[in-house]
Amino acid sequence: MNCVYNIHYSLFTAHCLLCFCMEEIKAIIIDDELHCINTLSRQLEKYCPQIRLLTRCESAAAGMSAISTLQPDLVFLDIEMPRMNGFEMLQHIPKINFEVIFTTAYDQFAIKAIRFSALDYLLKPIDKDELIGAVEKVHSRKDHFLSSQQLDLLLSNLYNQKNGLQKIALPTLEGYELVIAAQIVRCESDGNYTLVYFKNGQKLLVSKTLKDIEELLTGHHFFRVHHSHLINLNEINRYIKGDGGYVVMSDNANVNVARSKKDALLKFF
Repeated sequence: MNCVYNIHYSLFTAHCLLCFCMEEIKAIIIDDELHCINTLSRQLEKYCPQIRLLTRCESAAAGMSAISTLQPDLVFLDIEMPRMNGFEMLQHIPKINFEVIFTTAYDQFAIKAIRFSALDYLLKPIDKDELIGAVEKVHSRKDHFLSSQQLDLLLSNLYNQKNGLQKIALPTLEGYELVIAAQIVRCESDGNYTLVYFKNGQKLLVSKTLKDIEELLTGHHFFRVHHSHLINLNEINRYIKGDGGYVVMSDNANVNVARSKKDALLKFF
């Protein structure tokens, strides 16, 4: 019996020491819905002992004031708020020296744009395990703030979609490029990068995986024909039969079609 007690006591002591040694993260919550603020506050207190909640704000204006005064390490930021949404609020902050975890109800394109910009989000109602994981990622990235490039990339893709523009923002090693989706012929995987080929013969090395590009181009008539290739369906010139076969693109490139993708591709024809 003493042995069992000692084991439990040792585990409890180890957990307490871990929480004590964990570096503190100063955070604020910005959300116009009080019940969402209360729920997230309780979850942070219960599951994320490294978080010290400085304040809770019910508007973007109050949030900007709190950020300026309190200098948090982390902001839990609701996207949809009246008068000024979360994205607009970030544009009004001269220097962003904190991490951001967006909180949102289901908004497919906003979530896609956030992911593509390598930012974190939590879907409401917030799951405790996802909350813990997001906070742990912040804790592991000391002094890693929301960069101006990430914010520009996010806002560009959101703006273009909102206004019905067919341009997308693609990150490169130098910055990012605004391109017309319909001008892309095909995209080819290059490890953690992607080569994007255009109608005019130019190509662009993008610092995103092909999976990321595929997600961003959803709704623009692109199809993943192979683990290494994403193609513009409007730029197919011919399909050649075979085990999986291959397509001849408008730039005369032959692109293999995986056997598992053949039937799905032929349905488009």
